[in-house]
Amino acid sequence: MGISLSCGQAKWARSSLGSRALNSGRLVPVPRGIFITLEGLDGSGKTTQIRRLTAWLARRNIEPVVLRQPGGSATGDRIREILLDSRSTGLTPMTEMALMFADRAQAIAEIIQPALDAGKIVLCDRFTDSTEAYQGGGRELGSEIVLDLHRLICGNVQPDLTLLLLPSLEASLIRARRRNDRDQSATGKDEGRFEAEQDAFYYRVWQKYREIAAREPERVIRIEGDLSIDEVHEQIVESVAERLMTATRGV
Repeated sequence: MGISLSCGQAKWARSSLGSRALNSGRLVPVPRGIFITLEGLDGSGKTTQIRRLTAWLARRNIEPVVLRQPGGSATGDRIREILLDSRSTGLTPMTEMALMFADRAQAIAEIIQPALDAGKIVLCDRFTDSTEAYQGGGRELGSEIVLDLHRLICGNVQPDLTLLLLPSLEASLIRARRRNDRDQSATGKDEGRFEAEQDAFYYRVWQKYREIAAREPERVIRIEGDLSIDEVHEQIVESVAERLMTATRGV
């Protein structure tokens, strides 16, 4: 993925002054064409942290392309309705996984790859790690089929950095179910199909996420424990800032 910095800009960003400026909020040149994903159980705080990370980048004159999965494209939003609506009963695990990859392939073709080719930073709420965790782990389809389909259908597009939020399983489930009840009451929109699953399902998802992180420690940064929103945000921006500075060193 390309980095749109001149040699002079890159040297400045690598300097101690550039590093301090990146973290202090001053406008600095930063690398572009970077794919960052946030992962975790429902209720782990991904939506809040993506919003805060987007604002942090905006203060540095960076406007990322932000999307979620399932969803993001017009086709993906229609697929999302099927996947998350609790009235979608009887979906087999294979059907569920196929729909996830249909959504992802469309998002890559329509949004993600064009943005990266244009030298933008892309922030995505969930990607193939979610499919490996939820369908591979939760539905017990295994990792191999998920990774094979990712290579076949998605051209093996990989995030440069994945931020995995891992509060306790109990806290995540409580927040997810409470949020779904609140949103359904406010909007009448039902997206609680997964929240209705038993705790054993989510334990398998949780374990699979940890397995992914252990397998790919350079890409996946674990942010663990029942931390405050500010504490999680601090760890996220530290990881993102480090990855941006590392990218400039490759110019």
